[in-house]
Amino acid sequence: MTTDEAADYLALSARHVRRLVAERRIAFRRFGTRVRFSLEDLNEYIEASRVVPITASGVWRDLREVS
Repeated sequence: MTTDEAADYLALSARHVRRLVAERRIAFRRFGTRVRFSLEDLNEYIEASRVVPITASGVWRDLREVS
């Protein structure tokens, strides 16, 4: 998958995907000067970017543990 296709899949700009590649924050494969992505790599990036919601009770529990 090309950078433009990966950007469409991730709903990001191609520029942002290129920055992720430059910062080595996303897995990719390089063939000469060409950068390619696998669907598995993109799905792993999506999962790694997942933010788990917290509940109010969880916040209070964590605050009590710190005290």
